[in-house]
Amino acid sequence: MREVVVVGAGPVGLWLAAELRRTGVEVTVLERLTEPVPHAKSLTMHPRTLELLAMRGLADRWLAEGKQLPTTHFALLDNRVSYAELDTKYRFVLFLPQPRTEALLAEHASDLGVEVLRGRAVTGVRSFGDSVLVETETGETFQSRWVVGCDGPSSTVRKAAGIEFLGSPSTLSVPLGDVRLAEPPESVSLTVNGDNGALFLVSLGDGRYRVSPTDHSMLHVPKDEPLTLEELKESTRRVVGTDFGMHDPSYLARFGNATLQAARYRNGRILLAGDAAHIHMPLGGQGLNLGMQDATNLAWKLAAVIQGWAPEDLLDTYETERHPVGARVLADTLAQTSLVVSTSPENKALRARFNELIAEVPALNRELAVQVSGLGVSYGSCGSYGWRMPDLDVGGIGVFSLLREGRFVYLSSGDGAELALGPRVDVVRVDGLPWDGVLVRPDGHVGWVDGVGDAFSGVLGL
Repeated sequence: MREVVVVGAGPVGLWLAAELRRTGVEVTVLERLTEPVPHAKSLTMHPRTLELLAMRGLADRWLAEGKQLPTTHFALLDNRVSYAELDTKYRFVLFLPQPRTEALLAEHASDLGVEVLRGRAVTGVRSFGDSVLVETETGETFQSRWVVGCDGPSSTVRKAAGIEFLGSPSTLSVPLGDVRLAEPPESVSLTVNGDNGALFLVSLGDGRYRVSPTDHSMLHVPKDEPLTLEELKESTRRVVGTDFGMHDPSYLARFGNATLQAARYRNGRILLAGDAAHIHMPLGGQGLNLGMQDATNLAWKLAAVIQGWAPEDLLDTYETERHPVGARVLADTLAQTSLVVSTSPENKALRARFNELIAEVPALNRELAVQVSGLGVSYGSCGSYGWRMPDLDVGGIGVFSLLREGRFVYLSSGDGAELALGPRVDVVRVDGLPWDGVLVRPDGHVGWVDGVGDAFSGVLGL
């Protein structure tokens, strides 16, 4: 019997599988497609996701290929949100098409010994007390102790688990195309918001650009209606007055504004992560980031339960911690959508005023940067734990470098040798620590500050 079956070999499934395998958990990934999707569903990595990669010593692989931009947008407004003052080494958005992210993650997972089986469309998931049976279209079955659905918005796993997907379905559509431009703009990324709609444009590299006009006159075209190059050009001209000489499309599609979240992230031995747990309008490029952060939170908890050193109810904290984060992102993208698509005089006035405020009020600009970047996520109900640990330089040691193996790390400004925290915690004595001691979880969040004893029981299962 396998320990974990992950359904879906997108970025979230691959990252989750790699995180589990790093701890010694046996994991198999099932993917319905025989080959990776060649076009980019996602382009954007925000600072917190880059930090997660840095904790495992991987960030440089992405930095070597992606394009860095020190600003992002909110609601495609003309004035942009700056990442320059964020408390991180990664004060930028990294643009890298999803196929490359998936390829890098697949390579990483393979290096760790993750089994990925393609061409296995899952048709059913059934629980039997202490195990779960996964059935596939090929007639194969896979029995495991746990199953995690990372299989997208139409998740077979979520449906089989009887978990509701709550929220609002798509009521509009927006076109996008990956094309070449005869007259490209000078900037790597361009956002425009005007009376006829808004535009998002970004360089994909190799002479290609992603172009997505939110044309107010075309919002109600059915999402499944095929998009033509001429329609994309016409919509872009209506919004910004030029089509940039676009030609040679490699991908044309429409996306909707469905905003849905799983009522629960767990039902017994079945769990959800990524788009199987939440979907939203892709404004700000937060979806992939939200999903990879789900996976990082879940992996160490599931491994702890499987390996017997934490009680099963530790898994309840996955939903307790991550569901509110997902809900916040959904609310954020709903607000952005309203600013982008509404044509009423009142909303146009609000859009213009909000655009001014982003430029005029540094505190607002910073608040939006912290929210969209993912750096503002904190899980604790009080100030002593739950917050994100920055990559502090403590006595010449970067905290992230201590998290490479995905273990707990206790940073002590005293004699770490006197602390008996067990084999699951690396105790490191450091100089320059602003606390007597701090426990850092494998996902880079603080488990406790300034004490041991009972404080650790709920975190480590001691």
